[in-house]
Amino acid sequence: MSAITLHQEPRSRRVSVPTATFALTLIAIVLWLVFDPSLGQVLLQWLPYLGKGFSMNVLISVCAISLGTIAGVALGAMELAPYKFIRVPAIAYVQIFRNAPHLVLIFAATYIFPFELVIFGNYVPFPDWVKAVVGLAIPASAHIAEITRGALQSIPTTQWEASQSLGFSRLQSLRWIILPQCIKRSLPPWMNLYASITMGTALASLVGVHELLHSATDASTAVQRNDFTVVVYVTVLMAFFLFCYPVSRYTQRLEKRFALR
Repeated sequence: MSAITLHQEPRSRRVSVPTATFALTLIAIVLWLVFDPSLGQVLLQWLPYLGKGFSMNVLISVCAISLGTIAGVALGAMELAPYKFIRVPAIAYVQIFRNAPHLVLIFAATYIFPFELVIFGNYVPFPDWVKAVVGLAIPASAHIAEITRGALQSIPTTQWEASQSLGFSRLQSLRWIILPQCIKRSLPPWMNLYASITMGTALASLVGVHELLHSATDASTAVQRNDFTVVVYVTVLMAFFLFCYPVSRYTQRLEKRFALR
């Protein structure tokens, strides 16, 4: 028992590197703003503008992961289909877009889709942020397809045999018996992917989407102070960190919990 106690005490005092880095950065910024009150006042004036931009990042990430999840689950099931004409296109899609750069796909979606849509004779603008959603949803669907495929293959074949013996078709077995068991296996990597997609939303600024990075650039250009430029871009970094780091930590907790079970 004493050996176990000695082994656990250092672990309880350990501080992770990202947490320590964030804490030191936050302390440095606070001290900087305290010794330069004018800089802090300027930053406070721009915070609502930056917050509005970050809300666009969150909206794009939520929409992209939602579309990617719907398409990815279907593609993951198609990869294991017994028919070759269903399985091969799904595998090709996953292999191509899982390794494609996000920025390239965002630019492709921006130029492939029109700037306006004609609906009943009326011209309706096609927003750039929707194109960014499509550009990020494509690689997200490819990654989720692989996550789904791995989760489906981890289910024992006896589950399929038992459901067939009860009179379920293959689709019914997949919908009501197999997929619910895949949720716990898929949730940790899905959350990691969502954090990655959220950080990738900053690339949308390059195609004109008014998100956080774009807002920070506008603020830096308007104020034209080198010290404010540093502070505003560190604020962008902190915003993404505060949003993504809890997701990463919770993912680690889920992985440990499911591993113990």
